[in-house]
Amino acid sequence: MGFSSIADKYGFLLVAPDGDKEAGGDENRFWNASSACCNFYQSDVDDSAYVLDIIQTVKADFNVDPNRVYLVGHSNGGFMSYRAAYDHSETIAAIASLAGASHIDDRPAPANPVHVLQIHGTNDGTIAYNGDDIAGNAYPSAHETVAQWAEYNGCEAQANERELRDLVANLEGHESSVEVFNQGCKTGGSSELWTISDGSHVPSFSDSFAEQVVEWLLAHPKSYGSFAD
Repeated sequence: MGFSSIADKYGFLLVAPDGDKEAGGDENRFWNASSACCNFYQSDVDDSAYVLDIIQTVKADFNVDPNRVYLVGHSNGGFMSYRAAYDHSETIAAIASLAGASHIDDRPAPANPVHVLQIHGTNDGTIAYNGDDIAGNAYPSAHETVAQWAEYNGCEAQANERELRDLVANLEGHESSVEVFNQGCKTGGSSELWTISDGSHVPSFSDSFAEQVVEWLLAHPKSYGSFAD
């Protein structure tokens, strides 16, 4: 997604881990993230703990701002980002999920607020923008995902619209609409959706895509308190 090329410019550490190999089939890499995606061979691997271990290892070896630990994931990686944010809300400041989704079941809010950004194309043929199921296991829509996390973060239920963004190179103009849940939220939490009109599962990113995501993440550090204004 272009993050490695701008790491020095923005001064962040980038770690790009891989999930396990599947036990069968094409032995694809996967993350054991949710009931829907994508543990198709019933592995007992605890990828949530693995992600936390990576973060702790990097913190031990490098000078890491503990309030600026972020996760970014595409597809199954997006599902994994939501899973880790829920399990380790004390550690994760914000996540950006491209074509992923949160869990479908009702759960209590995580112990701490987390900023979440969902980026999703309306023509995604792999992880449907409007939600669907994988092998009979359902996942929520993009709107349901951000609404769920808005509720977790104590935000008001009504989203605010923001400026259009240019995220995809082969779609004309500023094709992506923005909805933001950021009113009344607990300090350190918000929820946002960037909808790519006619966007696919693997978009042809604009030259500024990575910068837009990184700048959004850096603007959403971990912070603690009661409620935001």
